[in-house]
Amino acid sequence: MKGLLQRVRGARVEVAGEIVGAVDQGLLVLVAVEPDDTRTSADKLLHKLLNYRVFSDAEGKMNLSLADVGGGLLLVSQFTLAADTRSGLRPSFSTAAPPALGEELFDYLLSKAKQMHGTVASGRFGADMQVHLVNDGPVTFLLQT
Repeated sequence: MKGLLQRVRGARVEVAGEIVGAVDQGLLVLVAVEPDDTRTSADKLLHKLLNYRVFSDAEGKMNLSLADVGGGLLLVSQFTLAADTRSGLRPSFSTAAPPALGEELFDYLLSKAKQMHGTVASGRFGADMQVHLVNDGPVTFLLQT
């Protein structure tokens, strides 16, 4: 499972002009599910998302986690993140999970996140989404389980 984590000052997801998920300061995470992923993969990714130290402490060092700062978590499914781009000029999506597995594990990740963290929002699985964000830093990390 992959999560492209972006520290944001604010982010929102729109579907057909309607805001379906939004957070203020926190993390926007684009999530890709791969064929061998399991609930254990989702649990590991969530642990990293909540505890990865990407927020600055009083001395300006990245020592604080999302849990420490109480920021929002916006999860957005993005199967294209799992693409194989090593050769050619067109991405291959054979490395992405089938839609049913992708949706199952994304929904599981979202459900667990809501149980474990205060402010959690999401996009809509499989929808054509417009993602708006103010990347803070910019700070972006690719996390893999």
